[in-house]
Amino acid sequence: MLVVESDGAALLAPRARPAAGGACPAVVLFQDRMGVRDAMRAFARRLAAHGFDVVIPDLYHRHGALIGFGPHELAADPSSQDRLNSYMAALDDDGIQRDADAVLEALAAARSAENQDSGDPGDPLGRLGCVGFCLGARAVFRTMMRLPERFAAGAMWHPSFLVDDRPDSPHRSAAELSGSLYAGFGEDDNLMTVASMQPFIEALSALGERAAVDLLPGAGHGFTWPGAPNYNRAAAERAWTCTLALFDSALR
Repeated sequence: MLVVESDGAALLAPRARPAAGGACPAVVLFQDRMGVRDAMRAFARRLAAHGFDVVIPDLYHRHGALIGFGPHELAADPSSQDRLNSYMAALDDDGIQRDADAVLEALAAARSAENQDSGDPGDPLGRLGCVGFCLGARAVFRTMMRLPERFAAGAMWHPSFLVDDRPDSPHRSAAELSGSLYAGFGEDDNLMTVASMQPFIEALSALGERAAVDLLPGAGHGFTWPGAPNYNRAAAERAWTCTLALFDSALR
């Protein structure tokens, strides 16, 4: 667990590392609306088991520590939906990027300390990857665009908020993306439909081999999470396989 401060509030960032230790690429996971919960940590542990150093910035830290709700918790507390909506509405791109910077600084310091015995004075972070779910996909895009020399690869699972009418909408600047990106869209996503995401999909498709647009049959919004109403194992495993292949190619 990394403990940092961002915007004057404590920020906890769960971390998962390979059991074997040693040098490995780092990956940042950006949460969805449901926050940092057991399912997010399980995803981080699975990625760590494949040889990645994984960290999860707690984007809701301004409202409390590690706020997150799984399906059973949401069902048990009807008011939690409204609270989550208010927390999500309070997020903005700049705040998320400040959170990411704070976590990256702490991760660099931790990895430097861990590598002292190796005698390697090199860059403690190296080439990074990032994964974002729902609203986290927008954070992936902003991070890769802002730090192209650092983030070589990203993955978006059931992406949201990538097309709007503002001048800085991600779909308008996607042509400038320099890293490699996987984007997995659920064909049956009724919250962020494929049609609504079409301008972003077209912009990504124009990047050629650096971007993979994956339309997942039968998948709805939030297909990632076991136990969630829209969990789709086939879609989740396909997105996982594509993400892992991208990271192995771009980061190792």
